[in-house]
Amino acid sequence: MAIKHFLQFSDFTLDEFEYVMERARVIKRKFKNYDTYHPLLDRTLVMIFEKNSTRTRLSFEAGMHQLGGAAIYLNTRDSQLGRGEPVEDAGQVMSRMCDIIMIRTFGQDIIERFAANSRVPVINGLTNEHHPCQVFADVFTYVEHRGSIAGKTVAWVGDANNMLYSWLQAAQVFGFHLNVSTPKGYDLDAKLVDPANKNYTLFDNPSDACAGVDLVNTDVWTSMGYEEENQARLKAFDGWIVDEAKMARARPDALFMHCLPAHRGEEVSAGVIDGPQSVVWDEAENRLHIQKALLEYLVVGKIEEK
Repeated sequence: MAIKHFLQFSDFTLDEFEYVMERARVIKRKFKNYDTYHPLLDRTLVMIFEKNSTRTRLSFEAGMHQLGGAAIYLNTRDSQLGRGEPVEDAGQVMSRMCDIIMIRTFGQDIIERFAANSRVPVINGLTNEHHPCQVFADVFTYVEHRGSIAGKTVAWVGDANNMLYSWLQAAQVFGFHLNVSTPKGYDLDAKLVDPANKNYTLFDNPSDACAGVDLVNTDVWTSMGYEEENQARLKAFDGWIVDEAKMARARPDALFMHCLPAHRGEEVSAGVIDGPQSVVWDEAENRLHIQKALLEYLVVGKIEEK
């Protein structure tokens, strides 16, 4: 199979996403049944972290071990990247010593340049612009709980961040609609949105964005790299908390998701994130299963095993 990267959500077709989700179901079932499954025996994943992580590191590292392979953790203190080695050179060297690479970094341009010089698949573990693995796990979680997401409506309440841009791409791929409500001054960056994307509507009122939706989604108001803006953001985002009143405007069977970590009392109330409509713990666990299926697909290609 030709080298395939997963750098943003739009890199895969609907058929590819559906295949990987089906593999995730199989792999998850094996995991729950304690069935040994090692399709990546003697394969190595290199994980490069320029941004801190809990769920990304744990899910990729545990997942690679569970698939029979090895995972190597590198941060900027452990590699020449921290001393200014060109990204292109790092891509050339690292990709000759492993089978697949996951990068969690700042600008999307960094991972694009790295992948252009890599001889193995590269996965985006998070950039400032996109978080495709998280949104893939979120879609998989919705499908597990409610069936197909096609034709559904998802509300995004909060910052126009990397999660939102991946959700916008997911809406195009899977054929659902996204209601977007962001505070003034924290609006969508038109350069990061496909001009052909008609699968979203903007709302000034976050409560209106939640009306009649099937899923309500949010994230922290201050993402990594924007900590100096925290106080200004707390003021600007006043009213954008996902609370019981907003969830009451969604469909009675609507789900709530949050990619975590969460700040109860800021972007979400404790009653919502810890309530019966919340699936955040399933969502977090599914990072492991989706990424294991993604690793399998990118390294060895399609498998027809049941």
